[in-house]
Amino acid sequence: MEWFEALGLLVGTIMVLMAVGMPVALAFLAANIIGAWVFMGGERGVTQLLNNGLGSLTKYALMPIPLFLLMGEIFFHTGLGGRMFSAIDKLLGRLPGRLSYVTVLGGTAFSTLSGSSMGSTALLGSLMVPEMSRRGYKSHMSIGPILGTGGLAIIIPPSALAVLLATLAQIDVAALLIAGVIPGLILAGLYIGTIWLQTRIDPSAAPAYDVEPLSFGRKLALLLTEVIPMVSVMAIIIVLMIQGFVTPSEAAAFGALGVLILAALFRCLTWEAMKKSVIGAMRVTLMAYLIVFGSATFSQLLAFSGASRGLVNWATSFDLAPLAMLLVMFAVLLLLGMFMEQISIMLLTVPIFFPLAQSLGFDPIWFALIMLLSLEISFTTPPFGLLLFVMKGVAPAGTTMREIYTSAFPFIFCSLFIVALLIAFPSLALWLPSL
Repeated sequence: MEWFEALGLLVGTIMVLMAVGMPVALAFLAANIIGAWVFMGGERGVTQLLNNGLGSLTKYALMPIPLFLLMGEIFFHTGLGGRMFSAIDKLLGRLPGRLSYVTVLGGTAFSTLSGSSMGSTALLGSLMVPEMSRRGYKSHMSIGPILGTGGLAIIIPPSALAVLLATLAQIDVAALLIAGVIPGLILAGLYIGTIWLQTRIDPSAAPAYDVEPLSFGRKLALLLTEVIPMVSVMAIIIVLMIQGFVTPSEAAAFGALGVLILAALFRCLTWEAMKKSVIGAMRVTLMAYLIVFGSATFSQLLAFSGASRGLVNWATSFDLAPLAMLLVMFAVLLLLGMFMEQISIMLLTVPIFFPLAQSLGFDPIWFALIMLLSLEISFTTPPFGLLLFVMKGVAPAGTTMREIYTSAFPFIFCSLFIVALLIAFPSLALWLPSL
């Protein structure tokens, strides 16, 4: 069987099964079993493939995923996240558009810990948009920042999705986590600058309203008790990994312990909160492990059938410049993101794109960061980006899709600008890991 026939059989089976409503992980598993039967000699091939797939679940690199997810669940269910949002709101005082800034600053912290762009969008949309609408904010000032926070959440550590991508691509987990720090800070600055510019162009977009004035001492107390303790957990994790004192798994364990200690100190660590946190983290972890299993076996089948080697040879035969090929892969990710969830796209593209990137001479950490950003941009790209429809579901009645589209565009441009910067200056991503 030719390589393109093998690729068509494997990918086509997955697409058909997903189209009829089968869960992504099970669709990959079914396609892998069919592929193993065809390419690896029937029942014995299937047994061998499943044994190899089980071996992929014992990797030490997978340990940070459940621990990072547990951090986010505890942060949410104990109310620590709500305290931080409230404190940032009070600290900003009468700053024009302050609720938009609160959304970017507090929302980034929450969605970074949660590891789920869709979950954080749904939470922030239901929590912040009604309040901002009641205060007279125009839709682009309330909806846009929420859609934008996902771009930060996916690259600033601790990011469970970055850990999963690094595991699937078999690259250094710590290096990918650390690589997102500088681009993430630049992107946060661009978001804040966008909000500031919008309030300058149209002051009525975010009307000012009276707030209780706070003394300097009260503001300092809020900062020290409600904001810095929460942010310090993430900061300590980053510093420990950069200095090489801990592995990503150990950093995740320290992070989960840090959030537990904070919840206990703030007297909000209840049995019910812990129960919900563990169940939530376990649910997503099981899904992630199924995905790793499906991806590992899918990669083996692509290699065994010759599909991955044939695709790389075919793609490089066009004699396109590496930058042109990168833009083609970027466009494919944007297109897939309009119809599929991020993890599903990673499952489908990582076994194909990373060998191709390696053949083109791309640094794997740099390419993984570009891929993470492209996945997040695709989630908010009109007309079919999934986060747009999540926002539509939680936005106040009467919010139109056109309003959501126009709200997303300024923040999409910010993310595209970061991608352009990374292409022009790869050291933005590679300098910290090189330390």
